[in-house]
Amino acid sequence: MNNYFIKASLIFVLMTLISVSYAQKAEVFSQNDKAIKGYDPVAYFTDSKPVLGKDEFKFTQNGANWYFSSKENLELFKANPSKYMPQYGGYCAFGLAGGYKAPISPDAWTIVDDKLYLNYNKKVQTDWTADRAEMIKKADKNWPTVKKDK
Repeated sequence: MNNYFIKASLIFVLMTLISVSYAQKAEVFSQNDKAIKGYDPVAYFTDSKPVLGKDEFKFTQNGANWYFSSKENLELFKANPSKYMPQYGGYCAFGLAGGYKAPISPDAWTIVDDKLYLNYNKKVQTDWTADRAEMIKKADKNWPTVKKDK
């Protein structure tokens, strides 16, 4: 009986470590199991502002739960996810230019050439915008390697 408890505990610890390790390697920035903090990626294009998604309009894509503010936005996303997904899995574009993943603020965003870029905060967004073309070039180069990092 005691041996069973020890084995079960070890299996639980091992599974927890594996799941934590996998979660940290996520290619999509999620917080509380919500991609880009639960904001509607389509709304940045259609409403020109960040809009919090609703639980009833949830869709799983690329291993992440995406939330939408309306059924229409959900359908637009389903029809063409790559058009609406933020660049670099929704991680901060400035961070990616520097070679690392960083969280984002939904209010610090830019659309460039029909692509959504998110930043850590408004200050970082200002720094990113100052040399945006070069930042995008660096982040594009770094993303294939960094996307698997913890």
